[in-house]
Amino acid sequence: MEMDFALTYDLLERLASLLRAEERRVGKELGVEPVHLRALRFLGRANRYSDTPVAVAEYLGLTKGTASQTLIRLQGKGLVTGRPSLKDKRKLHLSLTKAGRAVVSRVNPPRAFKEAFAASSAPSSLDELFLELLTTLQRINGSKSFGICKTCAHFQHRGTGNSYRCGLTEEPLKVRETGLICREHLSLLNEPAGTNDS
Repeated sequence: MEMDFALTYDLLERLASLLRAEERRVGKELGVEPVHLRALRFLGRANRYSDTPVAVAEYLGLTKGTASQTLIRLQGKGLVTGRPSLKDKRKLHLSLTKAGRAVVSRVNPPRAFKEAFAASSAPSSLDELFLELLTTLQRINGSKSFGICKTCAHFQHRGTGNSYRCGLTEEPLKVRETGLICREHLSLLNEPAGTNDS
């Protein structure tokens, strides 16, 4: 059966619209805008290379000014805190406060999404299909992939046990970090076979 790309696009767009409507509803209850919720969700999953204002702007597709205003608002609400980098004092690392983590746990993923997915008979390979579609669109648009560390071409697993390393920075990685989002992510789908040491 031939795929109806217009229908697939319409379905994805409609799903995104419904999820954004749920995001607006919850955001209104919490006194924050949808963009604030998206920034909080990103920072809750960002690794140490991606917890910066620049990465927030890139990930959300915002201008630096809009991202800056968003982060100022989140800091003012006590949801985000910042600390200067030990290596470069001009660079700011952001993290969620306890209150910020509480907001993220309430909205990630939205209740309506969980309920709809639980009630559907979606195939288990749906994530793989969407991941491949997203990766292809990012490659076509020249966008960063912002993927999960352990799915990156730079990710290295050396020896046995929990000995992980970033091949780009040559820094060791903690187990927890391997499941976080990285702005330096290089998709394995874009790399020839044999480039990953894992």
